[in-house]
Amino acid sequence: MMTLRKSKDRGYADHGWLKSFHSFSFADYYDPSHMGWGNLRVINEDRIEPGTGFGTHGHQDMEIISYVLSGELAHKDSMGNVKGIPPGDVQRMSAGTGVRHSEFNHAPDQETHFLQIWILPKQRGIVPGYEQKTISPASKRGALVLVASPQPAPQAVALHADAHMYAGLFDGAEEARLALESDRKAYVFLVRGGLQVNQQSLSAGDALMVSDETQLHFAKGQDAEVLVFDLSA
Repeated sequence: MMTLRKSKDRGYADHGWLKSFHSFSFADYYDPSHMGWGNLRVINEDRIEPGTGFGTHGHQDMEIISYVLSGELAHKDSMGNVKGIPPGDVQRMSAGTGVRHSEFNHAPDQETHFLQIWILPKQRGIVPGYEQKTISPASKRGALVLVASPQPAPQAVALHADAHMYAGLFDGAEEARLALESDRKAYVFLVRGGLQVNQQSLSAGDALMVSDETQLHFAKGQDAEVLVFDLSA
């Protein structure tokens, strides 16, 4: 079964310096029918104005992934990490027993556009951790690349959660298939462009909530970038 969630149906918040679309209930946006999907709890599509950002704040017991689409995200945390996250990088922060961090767009004239993703961990109270990897566009071309996983993988950050995250780029005749276990859930989020998934057409910002399926087929891309989550039910 696949349920389509159109981009326009997401929650939206305009804070002036920050414009954010919420796929699931978050902050002042509350929708009891969209509290998460499997152990995926948050996908926020954020745009940060130049010279602004999130001041220091805390998290606990959550796996947090940042996926930058354009611009650059400056990260600083209580573990001592001071990093720049450019487009193509995947950053994972395990909040565990507690971590504080800030995220800023220091560019004077360029917006930062990124996805903030939260996944519930398998275990509470772990030691906080940080990891960042660069995923080349060529590796995602016409393929689904594993970029976050609980098992070691060459291009994947390590997740303390029962979830796998894939990224792919599709255009023209490029296509790929992803096998799923029927007792798990999947979530497909189209970052940009157009794409067909099991013959269902998606536009930028659209998502598919998937259950009881054994395979996903990605085809007929139009400058498409897609994220796919294989999740515990």
